[in-house]
Amino acid sequence: MRTSHSPDAGELAPALHAHPSGVGVVDKSVAILDALESGPATLAQLVAATGIARPTLHRLAAALTHHRLVAKDLQGRYVLGSRLAELASAAGEDRLTSAAGPVLQWLRDACGESAQVFRRQADARVCVASAERPWGLRDTIPVGTRMSMKAGSAAQVLLAWEDHDRLVEGLAGAVFTPTVLAAVRRRGWAQSLAERESGVASVSAPVRGPNGRVIAAVSISGPLERLSRQPGRMHAESVVAAAGRLTELIRAGDA
Repeated sequence: MRTSHSPDAGELAPALHAHPSGVGVVDKSVAILDALESGPATLAQLVAATGIARPTLHRLAAALTHHRLVAKDLQGRYVLGSRLAELASAAGEDRLTSAAGPVLQWLRDACGESAQVFRRQADARVCVASAERPWGLRDTIPVGTRMSMKAGSAAQVLLAWEDHDRLVEGLAGAVFTPTVLAAVRRRGWAQSLAERESGVASVSAPVRGPNGRVIAAVSISGPLERLSRQPGRMHAESVVAAAGRLTELIRAGDA
């Protein structure tokens, strides 16, 4: 059972003693992250778990929060931040993009629309893989294209499962609303109608990493006149299946 007292040097947690680097601030920051790996914790619980003095831990936690390595949940407890998920997905980008090719080709053929995978990078989303519709009117999004996190079904998916502070920040100036994101979390997919570009509709679903965090979004996009005003009704099942398959491939590669 955790206690809330501040231990002295003799009571320091093993995390600070095991393999110190010799750079104290780094070792202490890593100890905080290690402690949060097991779940949310209050400041007092982190003090007890790490052995770091309360004023020092408070300063380090504030700095880690500034850089989004740590965040706070709705109860005000410290949790691992969204930046860690972004870094993890960047480290696994080769696996994501190599696995995406066949999945996107299947999705394109199943839906008859262009298919993409988007990954968040800071305040934008980037297309890291795509399979274009080979004929007729299509929504072309080349690999490497940076797009707004304020509009589009992929942006909705990449934001919907963020921590509270990041969610509030992401909604500022967004076309979609908290109610829309709540619906995305409930049903597991998103749709957009001319949010990003006039006359374009899309459907997206989340790709999750080994720890369950959303690391990417699988999407299809095309003309509104072909996808209709309810593109999710037409294509959500296929998009969710593709996202699920990509999630399985990523997790298998991490095993």
